[in-house]
Amino acid sequence: MLKLDAQTTALVLIDLQNGILPYAGGPHSAESVVAHGAQLAARFRSLDAPVILVRVGWSDTFADALKQPVDKPAPSPAGGLPANWWEFPESLAVSDGDILVTKRQWGAFYGTDLDLQLRRRGIKTVVLGGISTNIGVESTARAGWELGYELVIAEDLCSAQNAEMHRFAVENIFPRLARVRSTGEILAAFGE
Repeated sequence: MLKLDAQTTALVLIDLQNGILPYAGGPHSAESVVAHGAQLAARFRSLDAPVILVRVGWSDTFADALKQPVDKPAPSPAGGLPANWWEFPESLAVSDGDILVTKRQWGAFYGTDLDLQLRRRGIKTVVLGGISTNIGVESTARAGWELGYELVIAEDLCSAQNAEMHRFAVENIFPRLARVRSTGEILAAFGE
């Protein structure tokens, strides 16, 4: 049975922003993922445990985006990112006490102060969720594991481009890096 200590556990939500939500193709809808994120964030806030909201984006010229040659590059919108790209959905109920981290690549640790924010707060366990399961969440989980964090993946707080991509990460990658649980199990892990 999962047990979590609010003094040493943080919630890290990956890319639950308006610009990324449309990429939630399965198995969970963007609305469901955000709802689970809001549930966990509310619980963490009530326990004075850190809630960290990670978002991804680039300048209008994409000068700060990675540009290595790949077979399937991500599309770059002409004229820059849409105006609401960076915004979090209202239903996530972002709080003044939440920590915002901006990344320029898939993983939330590289090139950001996420590790510093966690270590200065004495965090040992990171609960992760977001979009996309096999990109932002998996990249962050891999780096977090390498940095020595205990990880818990909220399976129903993740979605990918499609259900197969999600399933592969949840069944094959995450069990090697983390404990995979539902939002309900994570909520119960704090006890009363």
